Amino acid sequence: MAATGRRQRLRRPACWALMAVLLADLLALSDTLAVMSVDLGSESMKVAIVKPGVPMEIVLNKESRRKTPVMVTLKENERFFGDSAAGMAIKNPKATLRYFQHLLGKQADNPHVALYRARFPEHELSFDPQRQTVHFQISPQLQFSPEEVLGMILNYSRSLAEDFAEQPIKDAVITVPAFFNQAERRAVLQAARMAGLKVLQLINDNTATALSYGVFRRKDINTTAQNIMFYDMGSGSTVCTIVTYQTVKTKEAGMQPQLQIRGVGFDRTLGGLEMELRLREHLAGLFNEQRKGQRAKDVRENPRAMAKLLREANRLKTVLSANADHMAQIEGLMDDVDFKAKVTRVEFEELCADLFERVPGPVQQALQSAEMSLDEIEQVILVGGATRVPKVQEVLLKAVGKEELGKNINADEAAAMGAVYQAAALSKAFKVKPFVVRDAVVYPILVEFTREVEEEPGVRSLKHNKRVLFSRMGPYPQRKVITFNRYSHDFNFHINYGDLGFLGPEDLRVFGSQNLTTVKLKGVGESFKKYPDYESKGIKAHFNLDESGVLSLDRVESVFETVVEDSPEEESTLTKLGNTISSLFGGGATPDAKENGTDSVQEEEESPAEGSKDEPGEQAELKEEAGAPREDASPPPPPAPEGDTGPEEAKAAEKEDGDRSEAPKPVCTASVTSLGF
Repeated sequence: MAATGRRQRLRRPACWALMAVLLADLLALSDTLAVMSVDLGSESMKVAIVKPGVPMEIVLNKESRRKTPVMVTLKENERFFGDSAAGMAIKNPKATLRYFQHLLGKQADNPHVALYRARFPEHELSFDPQRQTVHFQISPQLQFSPEEVLGMILNYSRSLAEDFAEQPIKDAVITVPAFFNQAERRAVLQAARMAGLKVLQLINDNTATALSYGVFRRKDINTTAQNIMFYDMGSGSTVCTIVTYQTVKTKEAGMQPQLQIRGVGFDRTLGGLEMELRLREHLAGLFNEQRKGQRAKDVRENPRAMAKLLREANRLKTVLSANADHMAQIEGLMDDVDFKAKVTRVEFEELCADLFERVPGPVQQALQSAEMSLDEIEQVILVGGATRVPKVQEVLLKAVGKEELGKNINADEAAAMGAVYQAAALSKAFKVKPFVVRDAVVYPILVEFTREVEEEPGVRSLKHNKRVLFSRMGPYPQRKVITFNRYSHDFNFHINYGDLGFLGPEDLRVFGSQNLTTVKLKGVGESFKKYPDYESKGIKAHFNLDESGVLSLDRVESVFETVVEDSPEEESTLTKLGNTISSLFGGGATPDAKENGTDSVQEEEESPAEGSKDEPGEQAELKEEAGAPREDASPPPPPAPEGDTGPEEAKAAEKEDGDRSEAPKPVCTASVTSLGF
């Protein structure tokens, strides 16, 4: 008995050791639960985190500031970021890069590249023949693309968040302007990959601001729709957004608040930076005037002096927002000569008169895209640092016709807080109160293809067709399937942007190419030879516009179907065989479309689509798979996508077959063949 007791006592330390190991594993797991958001502005960025015990908090940088300049100074063996880089901008302006986000996704001949050269002539932009873009030439041996520079900034933001959270962080939500197109969004994702970040979502900064506003006013949202306009003028651009708040009934959580983006208007170059550049030019003229008779060089030819003037212009703009006049002064501006000059708010407003005339433009664009009037807008809320300029508020107030402008939101941090709330909602480590977000497509996307038609007996001609995939201001994330019914051989189709008539001529030039890609399908003819006795159900292309607003072609497949007689007691079944499909843009097939709430709309006799004049009876099929949350008031969910199988699909197939579904019941067998592209 004594020996047995000793053996039992020996087991207890082992049990405690096992519990200690398990506890250590749990603690290690909890150390990786934090998520972050980066509100990436043109001039500065705000970083926020969520971790256990810290609900939502703005990260302080090394200087204990809540806002960090988006700047990087690159030398041969060292790099400086944030406030350190801002200090180096005066000493070494050529190596200090800023406002480089304006070059993301832009080809070398883009007007924004020329504009960047004019604004910052100290930077040498060289041509990248492989990508047809530009990169910064710091030295003969040192060059970086805008995406690489942004990757450095994102990596720095990650280090700030990790130091503040005291644990490693890899999951992030990053804000981007609502007007970013596919190329610009992919450039940001590429930069995030370089920084080692896992991007949970690219969220539009206007959507993040609207989410932050709604989260902190959840109790004020009810079944009555409230239309709020957010006017966001930052350093580089201006975006006006119309958002509708109301509670909706969801299948998972009952009545929940929802925000829906109804309208978006923007001006890519209207912002605080352009005002500062006007002030810098004015101050440079005053300094040259003071030294007119001294045979002095033009101050505009000195990069260091112009960097000092830009910093002073930034300070001057801020001070003139609260004062009628102010004295601009810089010690040792150039050649050890001090500069001092008085500038009034009236002079500043005259310098920027044409900019203030553009303030109402985004408001009108947003109203037109939302198909709403100003009477339907309950409140106009100011966001962004440049909205603090009194003249901007004066012109905007007159344009919207309201008694006052809303200033009940943190203009600098709202987007960062909304983005980090979304990060917590997307992370599996946190549980937050549901808030339904329905974002909107700014640029429509369509599919174009050409096929042979027989208009008269023996006379064949080519006909160009267009099918709209994602319409302007339609919700996303969303999936859609387009079916090509009249092809039995390899063919091509083009994925392009749709009607961009709402953009002006200059905006169209900045937008760049309207062709997204060309898809070349192979193996179509072979699939028809493989199943000669089956009935073709068309070539189906599956598209996905994900949460980040990035388009991908998940898979393309050729579907065949046949009917086999079977005994009456056996139920009809639909069997489908598929292979692993490669993605057009390098990603794999999207798993389980049902998770995003699939919605299918089938058009057997398709009405003429945008830009096409199809003859009656021409077969076409378009399926929509909308990923947005659905209200109970919406139509019942349609059949699952072609890749899934189930009894409901079999019933749908029988119903389509009509007469063929009489007893004895037929077995409808389908074969799915993946195509290469």
